[in-house]
Amino acid sequence: MSSAVGNVPVQFAPTASQLEMAYSVCRSIARSAAKNFYYGFVVLPRRKRNALSAVYAFMRRCDDIADDNTLSPDDRHNKLAEWLDKVHRALAAQPTDDPVLLALTDAQRTYQIPIGLLDQLAYGTAADLDQGQREPSAGAPLVARYQTFEELRQYCYGVASVVGLVCIRIFGYRDPAAEPLAERCGLAFQLTNIIRDVKEDAAVGRVYFPHEDLAQFGLSAADLAAPHVEVARIRPLLAMEADRARDCYRSGEELIPLVNEDSQPALWVLITIYRRLLEKIASKQYDVFSERVRLTVPEKLTVLGKGILKRLV
Repeated sequence: MSSAVGNVPVQFAPTASQLEMAYSVCRSIARSAAKNFYYGFVVLPRRKRNALSAVYAFMRRCDDIADDNTLSPDDRHNKLAEWLDKVHRALAAQPTDDPVLLALTDAQRTYQIPIGLLDQLAYGTAADLDQGQREPSAGAPLVARYQTFEELRQYCYGVASVVGLVCIRIFGYRDPAAEPLAERCGLAFQLTNIIRDVKEDAAVGRVYFPHEDLAQFGLSAADLAAPHVEVARIRPLLAMEADRARDCYRSGEELIPLVNEDSQPALWVLITIYRRLLEKIASKQYDVFSERVRLTVPEKLTVLGKGILKRLV
C-alpha cells in the first residue's frame, strides 16, 4: 500500500441506531421550542420531518449561544465560531457524538443543503450581537437600528429568508423561481414576528422598524418603549408593515405549487399559521402592547388538521 493511500483519513459514518437517536433528540428540541414551525413539520413525510428538525435544532443551538446574556458579545461571537468549527468538522465526516451534528450532517448530505446556507443561518443569529444587545442605559436615547426598509430587508434575509432557502432544499423543487419566492416568504414571517414583538424588543433596546418608516408617521424609536404607549399613534406604522408582510405572503402562495407535492401541505400549514397570526394582530387593531398576541393551540390544530387532509387527498 502506498503512503498516499495509507494517509487517507477514514470517514466517520454513524450507525442507523445512532442516527435514529440523533433525530429523536432533534425532534424533541423542535417539538418543545418551535411553537409555530413544528406544526408544519408534522405534515411532512418522516424523512423530511427529521431533516427539518435537525436544521431547527442546529439553529436553536446558534440562537442559544447568541442569546446567552451571561457572556459578553465578544465571548458569544467566539463561542459561535467554535460551534461552527465543530459543525464544519462534522460535515467533513470527522467523528462526533453530538446528536445535533450527527443529524444535521445526515440531513445536509441527503438533501444537498449548501454548507454556505448553514453558515448564513448561524451568522444570522449573531446579527443582534453586531447591533448591540444590552438594554439601553438609563437616560440613553433609544434609536432605530436601521435607516431604511432595504437595510431591514437585509437583516431579515439573514435571520429568515435563508431559513426559507434551506427549507425548500428539504421540500424539494426544480424551478429556480422558487428561490426568490422562498426569500420573500421568509421576509413575511419575520415582519410578522417584528410586529408582534415590538414591545418586548423595544424593552431591550431593539427597534427594528427603520427610521424612515417611523419618521413617515411622526414617530421616534422612543415612542415604542414609552411607559404608556399610544396605540392609536403607532397603529398606522404597524398597519403599513403588515401590508408589506401580506404582499410577501402572496409570494408564499406562488411558492407552494413549486415545491414537491409531498411537501406542499407542510408549507401551506406554515404560511397559514403565520398569516393568521398577522390577521389576529390586525383584528386587535394592532394593539401588541396590552398583551402578546398569539394563536391558541386549538387555532393551530385547526390549521394542522386541514394540512393533514390536504396530504391525504
